[in-house]
Amino acid sequence: MEWSHCIAYFFGGCFLSNAIPHFVSGAMGRPFPTPFAKPPGQGLSSSSLNVLWGVFNFAVAYVLICRVGQFSVRSTTDVAILGLGLLLMGLVAARQFGRLHGGNAPEESNAGTR
Repeated sequence: MEWSHCIAYFFGGCFLSNAIPHFVSGAMGRPFPTPFAKPPGQGLSSSSLNVLWGVFNFAVAYVLICRVGQFSVRSTTDVAILGLGLLLMGLVAARQFGRLHGGNAPEESNAGTR
């Protein structure tokens, strides 16, 4: 496998991970931060804009995963590289949006509620 295919699959996973929260939030009619909000990535964008941004991210993920090289779901290497991009982007998004929406609370603060 060429290294350029590995990079494409990794970033395909990143775009796929980014597409999911935008599309789902938009489809549920909820505002969510996009790069077009003010301030970018922190302010809220409309649900319609989030659907469009999610579909754009799905399209980029499709091109990077399905149109570059010969991605195979039966190839452990291909899936692992895609999964790594998906995981890392998911963790970055969790930290970023958790900071904005209160999702980064330490586990100790929840200990008394269990």
